[in-house]
Order: sequence, then C-alpha cells, then structure tokens
Amino acid sequence: MSGVIGRTPAPSSSPAASLLEVEGLGQRYGGRTVLKDISFTLPAGESLGIIGESGAGKSTLARLVMALERPRHGRVRWSGQDVNAMPAAARRALRPGVQMVFQDPYGSLDPRWRVGRSVVEPLAALPMTDAQRQARLLEVLAEVGLEPDAALRFPHQFSGGQRQRLAIARALATRPRLIVADEPLSALDVSVQAQILALLRELQRRDGISLVIVSHDLAAVEVLCDHALVLRGGEAVEQGPAARVLGDPRHPYTRDLLAALA
Repeated sequence: MSGVIGRTPAPSSSPAASLLEVEGLGQRYGGRTVLKDISFTLPAGESLGIIGESGAGKSTLARLVMALERPRHGRVRWSGQDVNAMPAAARRALRPGVQMVFQDPYGSLDPRWRVGRSVVEPLAALPMTDAQRQARLLEVLAEVGLEPDAALRFPHQFSGGQRQRLAIARALATRPRLIVADEPLSALDVSVQAQILALLRELQRRDGISLVIVSHDLAAVEVLCDHALVLRGGEAVEQGPAARVLGDPRHPYTRDLLAALA
C-alpha cells in the first residue's frame, strides 16, 4: 500500500515544499524482503508515527529515511533532493538538517568520551569556532533540562532518562528540521517516559521540528504525531491522520494490533 501523509504538493509546486518524501521504498536482506513499496510525504513542521509488530520493518524504514543504508528500490528525498543519488559531499552538507535519536542512547554517546564532546560532535561539519560550539553545547543542555556541568561527565554517570536527554541534545545541536527517533521511550520507566514525551512535544511546538517516531507506544504516537503509518511484514497496511488511525482503524490488522498493544 502506498499513499500520502500530509499535504500532497501540486504538480507545479516546488519540490522543496515537502520536507521528507519517500517513494516506492523497498529493501531486501539476502533473499528476504523487509520493506515493500512504502510511500509517503511529510511536510515541514508535521510528524509521523510508525507503528507495527516487532519485525515489521519499522527500524529499517527509519534507517532508510536517514540514508544510513541504501534502499533496494525507491527514493528518499530531503527537501526535494534524492539523498542516495547525490554525491557524498552534497549528502554530508544536508546531514545537519536531519538527525536521529537511537533506541539505545549509547548508539550516539561514546562511553570513552565526556558527553559534551559527543553532543557537539555533529557540529564538526559546520563552520563554527570552538567558542560557538561551546555556546551551542550549553544551549542544548539547557533545552533538555540538564546543567552545564553535565558536559564534563561520562555516559555511565547518568541515568537512562538523562542519557536519552543527552541523545536528544546531540540531535538538536545542529538545529535540524527533521528528527527521526527509533523507539525513544522503550528503555525508560513510565515516569521518565512522560518527561521525554513532554520534552519532545515542547521542542516540536516551540521550534517547528518535524518528527518521525518509530514506536510501539500508542500514547506517544497519539500525543506527538499528526499522522500514523502501520506496517505489517514490511508493507504499509494503513496510513492517515493519527487520530483517525488510532481511534477508528480501517484495516483488520490495525484493529488487532491496537487491541494487542492497548
């Protein structure tokens, strides 16, 4: 099933009107198809929740959206540009505008480094002085509710919730337009989940950041997302406004999934 999430640009409109476009995306590992014909459009300032059972292809789709791997079929466009067709240097130039928050914060926080170094690492590609990077570090730590001295500590000295805040700070450092978050709440206890959820919602409201949230947490998708995409065995079985998909699902699989996850 292919479709459109959000507004469909008119044929004469600028390609850059859509922040993220996914067209006919497919992926295979060995002889196994893990994604088949996924299509959607996400305008700037809007958010998409990707839900489905384990093994449905959610994390693979997130990696393809981030251009961390190349699809077997289809295209991923950031602001109208096919990221897998452009030279590596051009892709690196776009990368600061699209950042990822991993399920395990250790995926972005090197345990050997003080966290300040990890948080500002994405800024290395930008023309900034050391003083400007330090100032930005303090800004993003404050944005995620951490004190300046957090920069001097190592990842193991933080709780799980604090490490996830640091991973979000790292993603925010470059002032991205789009953040892709792969199960950002799954490793956290309920009270910390609520804090991270509130943080993401505030960043989205204040800065107009677009979000792609991979999650089995229906409450997170309901709170954060304008749109929802339901995956089953690598295929999109339903997509549309999140309130409609979660409140009045049309596909039998979606109804069964929501009942199982409720």
